Amino acid sequence: MTVEDGGSSPPADRGPVPRVLFGTGTLKALDPERAGAVWRLAEAGRQLDANVVRLPPGRRVETHTEPDLDVLLLVVTGDATLVTADGPVPLDEGDLTWLPHGSTRALVAGDQGMSYLTVHRRRPGMRIRSASPGARDAEH
Repeated sequence: MTVEDGGSSPPADRGPVPRVLFGTGTLKALDPERAGAVWRLAEAGRQLDANVVRLPPGRRVETHTEPDLDVLLLVVTGDATLVTADGPVPLDEGDLTWLPHGSTRALVAGDQGMSYLTVHRRRPGMRIRSASPGARDAEH
């Protein structure tokens, strides 16, 4: 291709290629009682982790604190209540919420249940260290 015909030659090593990973439209067809992760980002070499999670009506993610990672949470379908140290925060379909590291929170699905996307920096690989002095670290 040339500049005149509107294109350019692709590089010999084009690297990673953007692509659609999941269609959120399929969430409305799920069994309303299905709970848990319905999709996970699993691409090799990624710098992010992401999940689409389904919570049936009234079900909850128990109170917890994420000490290390900021998390973005996008309500894809349904609604919920985010329980924070400052009180309950209603979340509706389309709401994008920042969950800063160190914050304590719980999540309670509304009457229709909810599906949500979480995105955060990928955790580094786990390191297992031996209790004996001088032993080498093993990475997993």
